[in-house]
Amino acid sequence: MDLKQLMGQDKRTALMRKNIALSFLIKGWSGIVTLLLVPATLHCLGEYKNGIWLTVSSMLIWIDNLDIGLGNGLRNQLASCLAHNDTEKARETISSTFIMLAVIILPIMLVAIAGAYAVDLYHFLNVDRQQIDDLTAVVVVSTILVSGTFIFKFIGNVYLGLQLPAVNNLLVTIGHTLALLGTYAVYYAGSRSLMHIAIVNTAAPLLTYLAAYPYTFNVRYPKLKPAWRHFNKNAVGSLFTIGVKFFVLQVAGILLFMSSNILISRLFNPALVTPYQIAYRYFSMVMLLFTIISTPYWTATTDAWERGDVKWIKGSRRGMDKIIIAMAAMLALMVAVSQPVYRIWVGSEVEIPLSLSALMAIYMFVILASLSYSYYLNGVGALTIQLICTVTAAVLFIPLTYLAVRQMSHDVNTIIIMMTAVNLPGLVVNKIQFDKIVYKKAGGIWTR
Repeated sequence: MDLKQLMGQDKRTALMRKNIALSFLIKGWSGIVTLLLVPATLHCLGEYKNGIWLTVSSMLIWIDNLDIGLGNGLRNQLASCLAHNDTEKARETISSTFIMLAVIILPIMLVAIAGAYAVDLYHFLNVDRQQIDDLTAVVVVSTILVSGTFIFKFIGNVYLGLQLPAVNNLLVTIGHTLALLGTYAVYYAGSRSLMHIAIVNTAAPLLTYLAAYPYTFNVRYPKLKPAWRHFNKNAVGSLFTIGVKFFVLQVAGILLFMSSNILISRLFNPALVTPYQIAYRYFSMVMLLFTIISTPYWTATTDAWERGDVKWIKGSRRGMDKIIIAMAAMLALMVAVSQPVYRIWVGSEVEIPLSLSALMAIYMFVILASLSYSYYLNGVGALTIQLICTVTAAVLFIPLTYLAVRQMSHDVNTIIIMMTAVNLPGLVVNKIQFDKIVYKKAGGIWTR
């Protein structure tokens, strides 16, 4: 390894460690906010309305991620441009992404709003009209606000491409904090309105990104500021090449996440979404910790790959394996103490069986173990096999879950078991592909 490559490796590792340290502080607060937001919303709305809001918000994730993969395409493309010191192309990439996001969201928003009025949402979500009288309005207002966030959240992808994930985490955390403050304001004002909760939760991230835009592009990085004259259709083409794959991965992942809430609401009762989501939020604290540590590996891997530094990738993977073992131990401990933690956290009004917690911990481990390889594969642009596995899992999940619930066990736990089962093959294939790529044994579809 020559001196220039070694210096690049040291700089990359130092920047990654710095961002991990900062992200611990930022995401630590974000974790506290997330924990506080659950009982605050639950006490404000009650179990039934809270279950409906959780279901509606999971539906809104569709809109938030329908960027055809442009956000992650921007992340990879920007990192590549900067690795080659091509600032002009970096600005073209940012400008093209920003404009395309605005072009994409308008028809999506209009179709979503029209769909909200055309479809009987009460029947679709199994909601009692006597308890919720403004469900359609809640969905429409939330859709408009989430659509605004859809455009401006690209700022976070810019920071990810700059190998500054801590800044992206800060923006997300500020949004969560504003949502928490808004929820407490609604609660102490004596309101129990689903509409008010929907507004504070969907407006908070939008306000955060709107405030971050002028600082990012007028103060911090004026040479990267998006402008219409820097729009380049060729840049859009290169973004779409890898972006479409990211998009399909996102949609498939969202389908699994969103459909679980809808299946619980339809097959059982909207109120049962609440204990399911509380368990999910509890164990997602491990996912939050894992994300803090692992997110910088994605863009750092892109940088290393562009510079031909495979040795760094292999070395960082050994560290990642130790992280996975630590996450497994943490999940096991969380299962052991889950019952007293739930009582302290949300009180005794919601019952969460130990079996549900244990199954959720297993599911979470499978997901984070799979992601530990996905971050590397995403960094080198090897998405095709991930796409096949994730889409297959998404397609099989709903019919297999319906069959299992109807024919085998009419229990919410069945849904978690099926989520784990359809995601397990992806973990195995991700490991195989990673090994093939870094040890120069990959060919054909394994390299794409």
